[in-house]
Amino acid sequence: MGRRVGPNDEVRVDGRIVRPATEHVYLLYHKPRGLMCARRDPRGRPLIYDALDVPAHVQSVGRLDMDSEGLLLLTSDGALARALTRPGAALPRTYRVRVTGHLDEDDLQTLKHGGESIGRGELSDPWDVVVDAETHHHAWLTITIRRGRWREVRRTLAARGHQVRRLIRVAFGPLRLGELAPGETRPLTSRELRQLKRWLD
Repeated sequence: MGRRVGPNDEVRVDGRIVRPATEHVYLLYHKPRGLMCARRDPRGRPLIYDALDVPAHVQSVGRLDMDSEGLLLLTSDGALARALTRPGAALPRTYRVRVTGHLDEDDLQTLKHGGESIGRGELSDPWDVVVDAETHHHAWLTITIRRGRWREVRRTLAARGHQVRRLIRVAFGPLRLGELAPGETRPLTSRELRQLKRWLD
């Protein structure tokens, strides 16, 4: 059972005094494929927190599914995390996506205007979509969405007959993945934090 701790209480773990954190943690993390964005998993699958040396109160803002990779924001600032993920925040999320097949003009117009049935009684949102490159059987896309529903990119492209083979988040609002290697983290700069909070004004 949890207990409430007052400002005058002393908390010890293994005999050592635990002091409340006075500053929030803000980290950018390049999530590799094959890790879940969860603190525990009953099926024993690998978690991002198994690979990260962060305190328990540091959590991811939003999620990337196990097969996805790229930019993830980690923070101890619960108020900021809630503000960034609340309905209506409309924070743009940009992905590089490799899909099967070639997108024709009808595909592109549907993705740009939305309205495609993607299951669970949901319709797709309008996206910004650019075809960056095409090979014999695949295409690379840059996609920007503004809601981030459960597996939205995968479900929407599957509804158009295109399976996602790779999905990399490269931007979250004003934050950019840049040269951060898979598995690496770095603190947000003061400028990035100011830019991020400006989205909420």
